[in-house]
Amino acid sequence: MNHRSLRPSARYGLLPSAIAAALVSALVPAIAGAQEADASKTPTTLDRIEVTGSRIRQANLETSQPVVTMTRAEIQKQGFTSIADIVQNITATGSPAISRADALASGEDVGGQYVDLRNLGPQRTLVLIDGKRMGISSSGYSDLAAIPSSIVERIEVLTDGASALYGSDAIAGVVNIITRKRFDGLEGSAYLGQYGQGDGTKEVYNFVIGQTGERGSVTLGAEYSKEDPVYARDRDFTASPQGRAHPTPDLGGPNGGVRSNGWSGINQWGTLFDNNGTPDNKLDDRQLTANRGTTNTKDKNNFHDTNGLLDQANANQQMYLSTGLERRSVFANAEFDITDNVRAKADVLYTDREATQQIAGYPFRSTGFSDRYDGDLSLKADSAFNPLGRDANFYRRGWEVPRQTKSELTTYRFSGGLEGSFDFAGKPWDWDVGYLYNQNKGVKTGTGNLFLPNVEKALGPSFVDASGVARCGTEANPIAGCYAWNPLLGPDVNAPGSLNNKDLQKFLYLPTHDTSTTKTQVYSLNLSGVLATLPAGDLGIAAGYEHRKEEAHYSPDALLQSGLSTDLAGSETQGGYSLDEFYVELAVPVLSDVAFAKELSFNIAGRYSDYNTFGDTTNGKFSLKWKPIDDLLIRGTYATGFRAPTVADLYGGISESFDNYTDPCDTLFGSAVRNPQVATRCGAGGVPAGFRQVASGGKPATGPNAQSDSSFLSGSNPNLLPETSKSTTVGFVYSPSWFNGFDISLDWWKIKIDDVIAAETVSSILNNCYILGIDSACGRFIRDTDPDNLGQVVGVTRNLINAGYQETAGYDLGISYRLADTRYGNFAFTWKTTYVDYLEYKRDNESTTPVEQRSSWVADGASNFRVRSNFNADWSWGDFGASWGIRYYSGLKEECSYDLNGGAECDKPGYRSAYKGAVPVREVGANTFHDVQVRYNTPWNATVSLGANNVFDHIGQTMYSQPNSSFSYNGSFDIGRFVYMKYTQRF
Repeated sequence: MNHRSLRPSARYGLLPSAIAAALVSALVPAIAGAQEADASKTPTTLDRIEVTGSRIRQANLETSQPVVTMTRAEIQKQGFTSIADIVQNITATGSPAISRADALASGEDVGGQYVDLRNLGPQRTLVLIDGKRMGISSSGYSDLAAIPSSIVERIEVLTDGASALYGSDAIAGVVNIITRKRFDGLEGSAYLGQYGQGDGTKEVYNFVIGQTGERGSVTLGAEYSKEDPVYARDRDFTASPQGRAHPTPDLGGPNGGVRSNGWSGINQWGTLFDNNGTPDNKLDDRQLTANRGTTNTKDKNNFHDTNGLLDQANANQQMYLSTGLERRSVFANAEFDITDNVRAKADVLYTDREATQQIAGYPFRSTGFSDRYDGDLSLKADSAFNPLGRDANFYRRGWEVPRQTKSELTTYRFSGGLEGSFDFAGKPWDWDVGYLYNQNKGVKTGTGNLFLPNVEKALGPSFVDASGVARCGTEANPIAGCYAWNPLLGPDVNAPGSLNNKDLQKFLYLPTHDTSTTKTQVYSLNLSGVLATLPAGDLGIAAGYEHRKEEAHYSPDALLQSGLSTDLAGSETQGGYSLDEFYVELAVPVLSDVAFAKELSFNIAGRYSDYNTFGDTTNGKFSLKWKPIDDLLIRGTYATGFRAPTVADLYGGISESFDNYTDPCDTLFGSAVRNPQVATRCGAGGVPAGFRQVASGGKPATGPNAQSDSSFLSGSNPNLLPETSKSTTVGFVYSPSWFNGFDISLDWWKIKIDDVIAAETVSSILNNCYILGIDSACGRFIRDTDPDNLGQVVGVTRNLINAGYQETAGYDLGISYRLADTRYGNFAFTWKTTYVDYLEYKRDNESTTPVEQRSSWVADGASNFRVRSNFNADWSWGDFGASWGIRYYSGLKEECSYDLNGGAECDKPGYRSAYKGAVPVREVGANTFHDVQVRYNTPWNATVSLGANNVFDHIGQTMYSQPNSSFSYNGSFDIGRFVYMKYTQRF
């Protein structure tokens, strides 16, 4: 709900801190002067408000639409520091898109925090700030990390479709961030917390200062927050790639291996062997011993050492489990009554956000880049460090140089305009005109990837000069600025050619800088008022016009566009679109204060949108509110909606990614094991007997949905059409007069999206070919014909398509009870639960493709919980208070990675899926987290709060499908007990 004196809505700004401060300093004297000059005047106020989900101001707060409201007081009782975490705690939200545990995620949106209502994707949730659109990325994501928590007065979440009122993207619902305005005084706050393990420290410092006079107000605030990263190695559940029960490191270790005319391996302390399994006489064992340590024997067939292991490394030891985050924000808003009926308003917001990811050093293989580099990356025979006397290929992880990505995003937001009120024919009317500008500028800096031309030089002819420095070329003809690399040295060895040499690191590892800019501009004109007074009440109307323009530009570093780096290649995204929109809304009272109809009214809204890209669309919404008695409200809505293709959907360039997928032809995890038809199709397609899918690093996959060893391509589609949707809600709110303080609400909801804009997955394409027998899918991927890599999927290109549908339905239950005052204090209880009846997804228009049922499953990396439930109890007594919160997540299913025929880690070995046939499945149980806070209001007008999130230090189960995470752990869950202190001082 937006409370205001003249016209609902507040607006934000574009200006950085210096300009914002100048704006406030200029306005304060003007307002103070106006206050003195007009002290005798009485300000004009209206008691009607605008509720999220309607453009018509009204005095009645009860609506026909389900709206979840979180006040500032409720937010302060939580231990979360970011708006994204606060909103994510609402039960109607799905699993987080690009969670803080998603260390391997890449692209423009990494580093941000996004909200996903109903598990339909963050691009289908519209985020507003004071009723106006927040800026979006080229993919349509709104970054809630750009909003400082100190600016928030309350959060309103509309949990049904609202395209008729707000336009595109409001398919799953609307999140409206209402900001603090007309603030008097000074308030400062400090927050400090960390996990029980002593890491992940979070700091937040902010202040808000404001002055309100007879004719206007100015509010200014600033906030700084910092969250330290958490290493995966510091939690037992993420310290190993396959979880606690299987602490086996990955292949591709820091010492690597060499092959020359056949594979030979070097284990961590081992000897080089030729392809016959006998010691290579050309190797100087003394040199190897000096470089590696002692020698031992190997299995000539598998090149295992005496412990049965190849050279391995635990990549999780270098990865961040939780990314670091740092944010600086300045905000200001001001309003001034030009006359008693006209007001000027302006808001500015500046935020600089920086997030840092880290993963293990790159697992380099000299033979892995034939698709992008024509040079020879082998260790040359005339390298000073080649003991074989002939060219040799090798693999080695760059353990000395972990890969990092620093994502910086700067948000500039400005909103301003005029608003006013007038009477026409004895009826009140309100109007406003405004302009909104939002710009997000991003820079992504990547380090830890190798520049292939320099790698070739460093592995070529070389020598060690008199000062002990490894140089490229020969002593007679050295290559200026080039340092030679000895990949046979271990990471703990400091010798010529060692990767510990900083100059060598700078030569091999060139940083990259991706840049992005998105702009949103909106010109708006709104009019609302009362057309007539009917017997049951006022006939309200709202109408308006908006012109919106979206622009986006994302440019990967020239090095990435060239494909000469070991990092993922990419190309530019650039484009934009504009549209004109008209809307109208009617609030029609039908009956009032009659038998079985204390109130009966309905609301009708329609919106016409005309895009310069795909044409026009019209969407409508009908809402009904009926109160048969004073205590009972029955409500329902039906709405059509749409989501326009984003700039990235339409104009995105070709990008490269390492996808997670399961090859149906794999003889351990694939459908071919249990489906003879699939096995026959695999054989007919040239897949060899005993085939094993190779995962990242060149090793056989250790479970389903493994990350690919080859990069795949995806691209946009300029011919995409909008998604269309239909949503329905029916529910009631019961507040019995005989049970004071008690309220219960129950809403049934259903959303169906047609023509879904979908990026087909590698798994879906392979499944269509081998499991469903769709011949057209079999030509959309390439398998390798090289004997060393025979049958592996090495090429897949996927474009976005309008295909299939998504549909979900379920129930939202809310119960609250506030006791009357007692001698022991005030008690309040709230319990909110969302139950998902079903979540269906059909990813293409093929008639033979079955519908996927995703509720209670991990699907495409997302956790689709059937039930999410929150219970909160609050007690206050004088200056003391305490709260207890319980967060519940129901269990999930995933494909088995171990015990495929049944056992402790595969409790449903005979499970059958319509999409994959017989597939062993594992089900993990529910998880519950408890939060506690105690607080005290001091005599010097301060509040001190102490609390702990996940106070019992509950840890979820290992999940090999890695939902919303780069680890065998659910990215939606807490990673330990987090203890915090918060201090707020008011003046």
